[in-house]
Formats: sequence, C-alpha cells, structure tokens
Amino acid sequence: MPAPKTFAVKSFGCQMNMYDGDRMAELMTAEGMTAVDPAEADLVVLNTCHIREKATEKVYSDIGRLRKAARAEGRAPMIAVAGCVAQAEGEEIVARAKVDVVVGPQAYHNLPALVRQAATGTAALDTDMPLLSKFGRLPTRRRVAPSAFLTVQEGCDKFCTYCVVPYTRGAELSRPFAAIVDEAKALVDAGAREITLLGQNVNAWSDGDRGLHDLIRALDRVSGLARIRYTTSHPNDLTQGLIDAHRDVESLMPFLHLPVQAGSDRVLRAMNRSHTRDSYLRLIERIRAARPDIALSGDFIVGFPGETEAEFAETLSLVDAVGYAQAFSFKYSPRPGTPAATLPDQIAPEVMDERLQRLQAALNRDQHAFNQASVGRTCAVLIERRGKLPGQMLGKSPWLQSVHMLTDASIGTVVEATLADAGPNSLAGLERIRDAA
Repeated sequence: MPAPKTFAVKSFGCQMNMYDGDRMAELMTAEGMTAVDPAEADLVVLNTCHIREKATEKVYSDIGRLRKAARAEGRAPMIAVAGCVAQAEGEEIVARAKVDVVVGPQAYHNLPALVRQAATGTAALDTDMPLLSKFGRLPTRRRVAPSAFLTVQEGCDKFCTYCVVPYTRGAELSRPFAAIVDEAKALVDAGAREITLLGQNVNAWSDGDRGLHDLIRALDRVSGLARIRYTTSHPNDLTQGLIDAHRDVESLMPFLHLPVQAGSDRVLRAMNRSHTRDSYLRLIERIRAARPDIALSGDFIVGFPGETEAEFAETLSLVDAVGYAQAFSFKYSPRPGTPAATLPDQIAPEVMDERLQRLQAALNRDQHAFNQASVGRTCAVLIERRGKLPGQMLGKSPWLQSVHMLTDASIGTVVEATLADAGPNSLAGLERIRDAA
C-alpha cells in the first residue's frame, strides 16, 4: 500500500474527542500530508466515542460505508480507528474489520509511525496507556479558531456504574501547569480569543498544590486571551477556590456545566455518583451567591435500572428547582463491562422514551425562558463565524448562547451588543461598540 498523501479525520462524541481529532490532524499535517474531504482521502481516521449503546456497531457500519463508497470510485483508502472504541475493542477491530491502524486515545501521538507501518502491509495497533503524557510529542499549535479547546486533564477515578470512561481513558492524569500555560499562549498566538479547558473530570486537575482555580487565575494573565471556560465538572470536585474564581476572574465566563444525572438519592447511590440531591442543590446556591448571573448546564440520564416513576419525578422537580440555561439528557445505555449493565430491573425502552420526552420538554422550557430573560442585556459577543445571510455573523455570549447579528466585525473580534430577540436556541444581537482588541 502506498504511503498516504492526503487524510481526513472524522471525530464523534465529546469535546475532548474534537480536541484529539484536531491534534491528530496537526500530526498528519506535520508529516507533509494534506487535509481533504473524507471521500477523497488516502487515509481516513475515525475518532470514535464509546459512551452510547451500539457505539461499536456504528464504527463497523461507518467502515463499511467508507469502503463501499471508495470501491465505487476505484479507491482503497487506509482506514484508522482511533478513540475510545479503539481502546475498548483493540485487536477485535483489526480482526473483524481488517482496518489498517487501531490507536487508543492515550497513544495517538504515535499515529504517524503506525501509518508508516500500515503502509508496509502490516496492520498497526497501539492501545497502550502510558503514564508519561503524550502531549509533549504533539506539534505546536499553528492556526486555530477564535474559540479553542485545550485538554488539561484526562481519565476519571469516580467509577460511576454506568460509565466506560475509567476503562477507555484510564485513571485521572493532570498535565503540568507550565505545559498548559505554554499551550494556551500558543493558542492565543494562533488566533484564539477564548479557551475552553477540557477534562473528563476537569476540576480534578492539579499540579502540586495548585488546583484548577490557580490555573484559571494564571491564564487570566495571558495577554490576548479574552475568555476562559472549563468542562466537564464533577460536583464533588467543585472547590471553594473555583467558586471564588467565578466571582473574581473577569475572563472566566459566567457559565458552568455541572452534571447531576438524576434527582433521586437512591438512583444517585446506584450510579455511584457520591453526591446527593441536597448537596448538589446547596452547591448551586453557593455558586449563585458568588456569581448571580451564572448560567448553569447539566447532564441527565433517564431510565437507569430500577428507576421508578416517583424517582423520575424527583429529577423533574430538581430541574424545576435549578432552572438550567442548557442541559443534555439521555436514555440510559448499558455499556459492556460496567456494573450497571448487569443490574436487575432494566427499564423498558418505551418507558425511557416517554420519560426522556417529558424531561426534554422541561429542559427546553427553561432554556427558552433563560434566553427570553436575556433580552435587553448588553454584553460582549465573540464573533466566531459567518452566518447564512449577507452580512450576518455568528458568535457566543458570555453565557454560551448563540448570537446572530448583522455586523462588519471580523471573525475573532469581540463586539458589544444588546440582545434584542430570543428564540429557543439562539438570540439576535444589535451591535453597540466594537472592541478594538
């Protein structure tokens, strides 16, 4: 097989996968390869997610579609499977799908060498999870969007009973403080105005006696960085230092994604969430006392094994009590190898469907209400891309709302705008004063 000259990376799932996909693309570019559409690429990297049910089957389906389309054009691209499905399935993917490369999320810095091996006709596999960080072997960031991701922490030690992350991403590992600050500066030099710090449990990040709040305060001093965000957090690791940072650090945006998963203490114990309904609500009170305008986001699972209608009603009442600006809700999905997959009293699919519809209706109601309450506010909007209409630009408010507006401001600038109209998923803004930065 000839060495590939063109490549495409298709990433699925979480924001950390998006970051990893970008980094893999940078690795291939550093090797002299050119990014093209997947339908034209010599190498296609499928960067997979293993969180939802049937994730593995979807990967095999994607591989089949790729090969069928390529055969119709007389092509046979090299196929690499990366990410969490690669980590979980390993040699099984090589044997069953006959792909060329399989690489786990802790080993993708070795992707160029694996591609070179595959080009000799030998399938390449690397799902090692070394203690040494891969990040030092990745290329320097050259050009990025105005809003960029920066992974600071990987893995999780919480072992929620429904979750595969500890098995596919490994134990919690924090990147060194200095390396993160250096990458943040490189991102700003490459065009970023906003950085979102990423981790499976991002607020567990530490380096010596430094915690995430110390890192945020250090990044606040990076010249040219206008905005800082972080995700995803666990309630048990949201420290007073982080709460104080939301009060004190102007560049830390008033938005917090804090998954709760359920409103019933019995279900939370069965999930091994290690927080209670009451402790979560008291934490919300402390956050709002420090930053009254903060927008809250959450994650919810409906239909966890054994969940009764009364326990689901407790989730609905928690939603009513918090009033989320955004949220994500999912039907419980049994993942092989997790404790919850073997629990009795698995919930019927039709019951989960009905509960999910009710939960999403409540969450959509609250998101629309939050957007409506924003009308009349004047705020800074970071312009991220062009809209569909002539002269229209799209950006984000400090509360992570999508804002569309007519302006001649260029991508990457921050403009002051009055939020003039609200829909369920976005707002219209009227420009006021351009930021000269």
